[in-house]
Amino acid sequence: MKHLGKVAVLMGGSSAEREISLLSGNGVLAALKEKGVDAHAFDPAVHSLFDLPREKFDRVFIALHGRFGEDGTLQGVLETLKIPYTGSGVMGSAIAMDKWRTKLVWQAAGIPTPKYQIVNRETDFAALIDQLGLPLIVKPAREGSSIGVTKVMSAADLPAAIELAINLDPLVIAEEFVEGDELTGAVVGEEALPLIRIEAPKDSGYDYKNKYFTDDVKYHCPSGIRADLEERIRSMTLKAFRVLGCAGWGRADMMLAEDGRIGFLEMNTSPGMTGHSLVPMAAKAVGMGYPDLCVRILSLASLKG
Repeated sequence: MKHLGKVAVLMGGSSAEREISLLSGNGVLAALKEKGVDAHAFDPAVHSLFDLPREKFDRVFIALHGRFGEDGTLQGVLETLKIPYTGSGVMGSAIAMDKWRTKLVWQAAGIPTPKYQIVNRETDFAALIDQLGLPLIVKPAREGSSIGVTKVMSAADLPAAIELAINLDPLVIAEEFVEGDELTGAVVGEEALPLIRIEAPKDSGYDYKNKYFTDDVKYHCPSGIRADLEERIRSMTLKAFRVLGCAGWGRADMMLAEDGRIGFLEMNTSPGMTGHSLVPMAAKAVGMGYPDLCVRILSLASLKG
């Protein structure tokens, strides 16, 4: 693996998802070392990014999640430093991190996404419920890992839900709740991997704790949905990925409603790589183990500017 050069695995960082990033990064680091890659841990919250060229790193595996790692800011620095990196470039990262602007692009491109409204403390709650119904979802537009997300069951719960989200991000989305199957679709290179159907506990749902720290969620891959429907959703996933300007790898989350409607929720440009993470599960379904997946993603590192 000498052709990959000296590799920095960026992990930790300063976002609300630091804890998960450390889990992802350490998993990637161990996998790359197992495959003979000259890989080293690098935490931007501790070290200056300008240490990357000083320490003669040839490329970067981004295992950072959330803002200052997944939102285009880091990608811009790496472009300036001329160090190839994994995942999407400045534009794709910035748009995908912003769930509102992602929806605007998807709507323009014909990618189905649930109805929504931008909300704040002065929002007319009666009109909001009129438009989106109950229950509905309130979430910060630029956070990940379900941080700050609330399933709102009644109008009385809206102020607290909006307050929770607005304390994390001034841009807050209220979105219609879609009853049905929760699906996720990974993209690696130019390939949409098999879909995973997520079966979360009814009482707590697919929240931060269940995503990373319990074994209460069941993951189905094969997904169990009709083959022709899966093929259509995988094709839409590739389109959703490309139209945002994404590259390298990523993961789209979506809902398949009971009436057959598909609603794309968000695109993750630096997905989790923990023991509970979804891209490794999808890769395993096509015979690609975790270490090989890490090397494959790393081999796609490039400058996008």
